[in-house]
Amino acid sequence: MKRLRFKSVVALANSKLSVKSAAIVLASSTLLSALLGLFRDRLLNSYYLGTYPTGIDAYTAAFTIPDFMFFILTSGTLAVSFIPVFNQRLMNGNKKSAWELSSSLLNLLALVTLVASVLIMIFADPLIRYVVSPGLDESGMILAINMTRVIALNPFLFSIATVLTSIQQAVGRFVFYAFAPAIYNIGIMIGIICFTDGINIFGVQIFEGGIMGVALGVILGAVLQLIVSLIGLFGLGFDYEFKIRWKNQGFRSILRLLPARSLDQGIDYVNSIVNTNLSSRMGAGAVRSFNQASALHQMPVSLIGVAISTAFFPKLTEELGQGNEEEFMNTFRKALRTIIWISLPVAIIAFFTRGYVVSFVSNVGSNTSNGTIASVLGALVISIFARSVFHIASRGFYAYQDTKTPFIVSIIAIGLTMLLSVLFFKLGYGVDGLGFAQSIGAIVEIIILLVALERRSRRKLFNKAFWKSFSRIAIATAIAGCVAFSLTKFIPLMATDNSLLITIPKFLLIASLSIVSYVVASFFLNLEEAEPFINYVKRILFKNLK
Repeated sequence: MKRLRFKSVVALANSKLSVKSAAIVLASSTLLSALLGLFRDRLLNSYYLGTYPTGIDAYTAAFTIPDFMFFILTSGTLAVSFIPVFNQRLMNGNKKSAWELSSSLLNLLALVTLVASVLIMIFADPLIRYVVSPGLDESGMILAINMTRVIALNPFLFSIATVLTSIQQAVGRFVFYAFAPAIYNIGIMIGIICFTDGINIFGVQIFEGGIMGVALGVILGAVLQLIVSLIGLFGLGFDYEFKIRWKNQGFRSILRLLPARSLDQGIDYVNSIVNTNLSSRMGAGAVRSFNQASALHQMPVSLIGVAISTAFFPKLTEELGQGNEEEFMNTFRKALRTIIWISLPVAIIAFFTRGYVVSFVSNVGSNTSNGTIASVLGALVISIFARSVFHIASRGFYAYQDTKTPFIVSIIAIGLTMLLSVLFFKLGYGVDGLGFAQSIGAIVEIIILLVALERRSRRKLFNKAFWKSFSRIAIATAIAGCVAFSLTKFIPLMATDNSLLITIPKFLLIASLSIVSYVVASFFLNLEEAEPFINYVKRILFKNLK
């Protein structure tokens, strides 16, 4: 009976979703993962940021090379290269070829990332010492090297999970794909809470603990994420075979698309390596401070840009697959306007409430790093808007199965960003300079991408209606920004506000009133994106009145 109940729950979760439902599921799961991430970081910072900044810098640096290998070999490269080819096979009724290319890609990436993980373990010392964080002291250096060797398993585990969830995403099943990352955060929290004090079995201590226990939690989270990804395959009819079919045309098409996107991802992550290298030279805690601010600014990007563009991407590829380029452009324009309408006010509100946001991951006044994190986050707010738009702009090209154009644009943008980072470092702007460099580079990248996409499709993207809508969004955003600024003066963040029970209500009040003012302004400015929210509120009010 329990087995039947489990199967029915999985079958329900694996039912195909509409674009709207998929966007809701993705946004909800991303929000859950973000909240768990905030709690994870708050735990970690409370343990180490104030008392052991060198250790937490080493922990942060330890992710650099494993994450780099995962991004360059799997992340993003798989979703944008695999899904269009896989969907094309399914639309043509060729399920056998679709499953063959899926198995081949899974086996190839598992083999390549396993080799990469072993190489990371072998060369962790010179990579950390001379490339990633040469500014760490010797104790921090040794700790970073050891933790890198533990976290080196991540590319292998993540790659398998990513292939499995990409299959689910391609066929419109988003539930397990969406919630797998949240499980990863739970594993890390287990490491912080349970492994930091050591591991004892029958009174025998087999692990001494310390911050190295958090690294073990990272691997536990990756394993749990893989298990959830496997559950998501139930009922999909995935016909796995333990071989690589090099002659499968779909598989060969993916291999042709992979290099450009892999290099694109790799170059993008080289920028992260540069930032870690530079921040490691700015004193203890600087690596963690920049990383924390970067992670905080990435949360709304994932909630808005990644969620919405991921939900729209299958529809965009389907419309181009049917040769309906005009409908593709209408759908793309709708997705772009939606992302702009949401991300622009979020960026402005984040700027004025950045102190409150930082308090979620670190107790206010507990250490000087809080002010640094808030300052860097302020420099990154422009990037919240730009990076959100980037995800739909790049997917416009991926729908055309064009990975070369985004790659070339990334080379230009990342090159500019790294140049600015080094320049600002030399000029003594500190960690803030790294944030400003990110924002400038992100703006340049989306401008080039959107202009290039309009020329690629040979259809008007930036028509009069678009610019009219954008100008009204800007006016509504300015109104919301004024409200947020005023409220932060009336409801200030005090140095004694060390509890989430104090800071969260303050933040929610400021953010909620600012958002309400934005939606109301959007309504009076006749922005169609506000209509669903207004109609929803009307239904609730009329229902209560009735």
